[in-house]
Amino acid sequence: MTGPFSPDSAPARLDRDGFCVIRNLLPANQIDAMDSSLDYDFAATPYCVGDFFGERTKRFGRLLTRAPATRALVMHDAILALAQSVLLPNCDRIALNLTQAVEIHPGALAQYPHRDHDLWPAIKGGHQFQVNVMWPLSPFTAENGATRFWPGSHRLTYDGDASESAAVAATCEPGDALVWLGGTLHGAGANVSDDLRRGIIVSYCLGWLKPFELQWLVYPPEVARHFDPDLAALVGYAQHRPNLGNVEGRCPSYLLAGDRPDHVAAVDALRPDQADALRTYVDEQRGDG
Repeated sequence: MTGPFSPDSAPARLDRDGFCVIRNLLPANQIDAMDSSLDYDFAATPYCVGDFFGERTKRFGRLLTRAPATRALVMHDAILALAQSVLLPNCDRIALNLTQAVEIHPGALAQYPHRDHDLWPAIKGGHQFQVNVMWPLSPFTAENGATRFWPGSHRLTYDGDASESAAVAATCEPGDALVWLGGTLHGAGANVSDDLRRGIIVSYCLGWLKPFELQWLVYPPEVARHFDPDLAALVGYAQHRPNLGNVEGRCPSYLLAGDRPDHVAAVDALRPDQADALRTYVDEQRGDG
């Protein structure tokens, strides 16, 4: 694994390799506290079923309410800025795609190499659909299953080499952030150690995509109304212009109010260019143009 990178250098590294490790973004003791707060959930969660998720692996979501301290991961300024720099050229706003805690047990096999953006059955071009962040809760080593990446595999010109010899194990520590693009070929490594490997995945996607984790069901209005407005918008209580993701023709943030009427007027939510074109069209019909 090559050396650490700062948030400022991360965009260039993502563009080149499709992944990078940003060191020391949060104090290790803050991560340790999150780890401890999830002990019960890890113990209570059964092993996954199926070859992809891994039968020696435990996974669970809904982290913003299971462990409210994880909001510091989801809303980390440097990570949000990085995700927006990658995704905003192709959407009006980004959205939270997933929060998931992962525990890989000794004896777990290596995960099938995959690209996360294959969730969406669309033709993939030059732009990215997704930015993922793994926050290690324990040290990631080659022995305990550190995530493996195929450098450059996010590029359309990639030669398709998915051999083990072409992979790089992303070793990292609690407090670091391991970032990769949705188009980067990757997979968890085999855990041939005697230790658990724990981490938290926070994933962001283009705001017009259906997310991996259905945020509106995971965080219904009675829950999301207690979030800060920026977090509520990220989990889906905001429209993506033009008019996508509305409720009764309104921004879904109106559901977070204590009292809301049963009948409301639909309200346009348009990009400035659309609003200008529409205004010209209406003015011409009215004779104002």
